[in-house]
Amino acid sequence: MPTDLVVEARFTDGVLAGTITDAAGNPIRFEGHRAPPLDHPEPAWGKPVDLFNGRDLGGWTPQHAAVANGWRVKDGILVNAEPGNNLRTERTFADFKLRAEFRYPKGSNGGIYLRGRYEVQIEDNFGGEADSHRIGGVYGFLTPCLNAAKPAGEWQEVEITLVGRRVTIVLNGERIIDRQLIPGITGGAIDAQEGAPGPILLQGDHGPIEFRRLTLTPAK
Repeated sequence: MPTDLVVEARFTDGVLAGTITDAAGNPIRFEGHRAPPLDHPEPAWGKPVDLFNGRDLGGWTPQHAAVANGWRVKDGILVNAEPGNNLRTERTFADFKLRAEFRYPKGSNGGIYLRGRYEVQIEDNFGGEADSHRIGGVYGFLTPCLNAAKPAGEWQEVEITLVGRRVTIVLNGERIIDRQLIPGITGGAIDAQEGAPGPILLQGDHGPIEFRRLTLTPAK
């Protein structure tokens, strides 16, 4: 930026409100609220729900109405054939277990957003060092203990359990993140309302990716 970023704010009644002046000198208003603790006890689990029916996009909707939707169903597989738009469930969820089977071509990049706010990274990082910005990480926050990715072109499986803001991720049979706290929303979140239920969102604006199974078990 050609100038300093100027932030002015006042804290009143639990709300941090003020302005940020951008590079062109325009004031941008913002409001900040303290993130809720979301310290949920381990729940009883309900019945699994197939989010993808293998036939069409029933139960799903594009995130951005003004952007072309490149998601298709081909031979029983959900395909991001023309990257550009994200896809989200019409239903919203609080605490849940999610199982997804996915595949991507070499060099591709995607992600699964939990409640639409926390991105679990999906990317072709086979053989690379584990990192919060690479496959299996909660983007920018939680680094897997190892890189359990398979080579591009192979089907892979991830199991994600989210209770409150505590997450466990198992990638291809390896527990790579174990009951870690997600400190806040990640980039690309649909909103900052962490205390509210949210959708499962599939990132589709980066690279092509395929899903053949998406099963969610909600908390009762």
